Amino acid sequence: MKTLSLALLGAGAALLSLALADQRPLQLKHDNVKRPNIVFILTDDQDLHLQSLDYQPFLQKHLIDRGTFFRRHYCTIAICCPSRVSLWTGKAAHNTNVTDVSPPYGGYPKFVSQGLNEDYLPVWLQAAGYNTYYTGKLFNSHNLENYASPYPAGFTGSDFLLDPHTYEYLNSTWQRNREQPISREGEYSTDILAEKAFGFLDDAVSEDNPFVLTIAPIAPHSNAKISEGNVSEEGGKHSFQMTAPIPAERHRNLFQDAHIPRTENFNPEKASSVSWIRSLPRQDEENVAYNDHFYRSRLRALQAVDEIIDGLISRLEEYDILQDTYIIYTSDNGYHIGQHRLQPGKECSFEEDINVPLIIRGPGVPEGEVADVVTSHTDLAPTFLKLLGVEPKEDFDGVAIPITRASIDQAKTGRHEHVNVEFWGYGIEEGDYVLKKPDFALHANNTYKALRLIGRGYNIHYSVWCNNEHELYNLEDDPYQMNNLLDPSEGHASDSSSSSLLGFPLLKVAARLDALLLVLKSCKRDECIHPWRVLHPAGNVNTLWDALDSVFDQFYVEEQAKVEFSRCEPGYILDAEGPKQALMYRDGLRWSEWV
Repeated sequence: MKTLSLALLGAGAALLSLALADQRPLQLKHDNVKRPNIVFILTDDQDLHLQSLDYQPFLQKHLIDRGTFFRRHYCTIAICCPSRVSLWTGKAAHNTNVTDVSPPYGGYPKFVSQGLNEDYLPVWLQAAGYNTYYTGKLFNSHNLENYASPYPAGFTGSDFLLDPHTYEYLNSTWQRNREQPISREGEYSTDILAEKAFGFLDDAVSEDNPFVLTIAPIAPHSNAKISEGNVSEEGGKHSFQMTAPIPAERHRNLFQDAHIPRTENFNPEKASSVSWIRSLPRQDEENVAYNDHFYRSRLRALQAVDEIIDGLISRLEEYDILQDTYIIYTSDNGYHIGQHRLQPGKECSFEEDINVPLIIRGPGVPEGEVADVVTSHTDLAPTFLKLLGVEPKEDFDGVAIPITRASIDQAKTGRHEHVNVEFWGYGIEEGDYVLKKPDFALHANNTYKALRLIGRGYNIHYSVWCNNEHELYNLEDDPYQMNNLLDPSEGHASDSSSSSLLGFPLLKVAARLDALLLVLKSCKRDECIHPWRVLHPAGNVNTLWDALDSVFDQFYVEEQAKVEFSRCEPGYILDAEGPKQALMYRDGLRWSEWV
């Protein structure tokens, strides 16, 4: 595959040399070559499967119609802070060790304590000669007490939302550069964000250096009031109240007839899935009506974000730099409302929670195209660097996303087909309706490892929960994940000769999926990109079809270790994670050493 910077900038384009070992500043070989800019828009909790993009006309006009929509893009952990850390570092959550939104397992303090404040994308971009600007939400638990200890590194200009008011649409607190925080009570958060984003764009254009501008609104996240303290391990105390998003006044009466798509998995008559999800009661009419209101509130809150897109395009055109600028739009994680009887929220591994929007517009990007290559948030940091002509870090768990027509076509047969998904901790219910309950709805034991595998003729979800329940869905026949093929109560059993998937015994397929998940749940670097090579170092297995060859049956079914947990934990506790390394197959014999 051609180096993307050459394809985009033409012959003689500048390549950058990244000094990984000593972090020396990156230098251009040809300083006279014009380098592209990036505007990155990162929404919060935006769904793909609930059709929110259909209600954003400016996004449709300026980005989807003029760029490429990657419809198989996934977050690798469905909660805000860990997902954002993975996005900015190019590493899976089990390698950043930021696995929650607040201490001890996550949040901004954990990000700092892991040494990541000196080793993430904004720092690398500045070393490459880029000016970097950021406004909006950075991380959870980035607050009025710790914003300066230390300041987030890597920004030419910054204006961050701070906890405990990050998610209050009408009571936000902002902290600019090295200045004291300022409260903007009574003003609409997304409109303030627009003002700051356009100001940073003006600043960026006035400088000689190319720039990366990140705009991170809270929409369409719930309106949340956060009090002191963290959620207790017992789940009996809650330190936040998450109610419906608040739209700008000008948008509050829009979409009166909109309602949650009534798909097969919406508030189903028959329960599905495993663990606490399967025990959820069916929602009554009052509950469904409230959730439709919650849904409309999300759509309305997104309208101010949509207006930012239109304002950005106009300004980029006025500055005559639109043709030199990539615009990337995504969300930290997805969202569910009513699917599988769930109240509003995320944290699950269903498609609604992990399959998120990704649209890219810019030089060389096909217009009005839909790409089916499998991509994830760990691929975004490598993508940023490649777009800007910077060599990737050696410790990335992801790989750059193809964005030209030729590279997308090549990726259809040459790119990996998996996404590694993981989660630790609680499932949290949001919305006014759950506040009526006598105890706040926190569901413990929502720790799991999951795998999405999408290839020629298969579309599979496989997961193992911390109580060692298993899920297996064939999304080719069951796109709404209603039929768990490993649910004994449904008459399914992995060791049943009558159960099959892809024309093979279910046991045979499940064993391959489990081994692949065993590699991915603890993988590092290239292991995360090419996990089949860990299992088959000879390089003769690169897809599930390859692995299903009968010559490997004994290796996978009888000899390979299995994914399992010794107990449920709210964070990444190694001795609870079960086997961490897979056996390698060599020359038809079991390889007797660990990888």
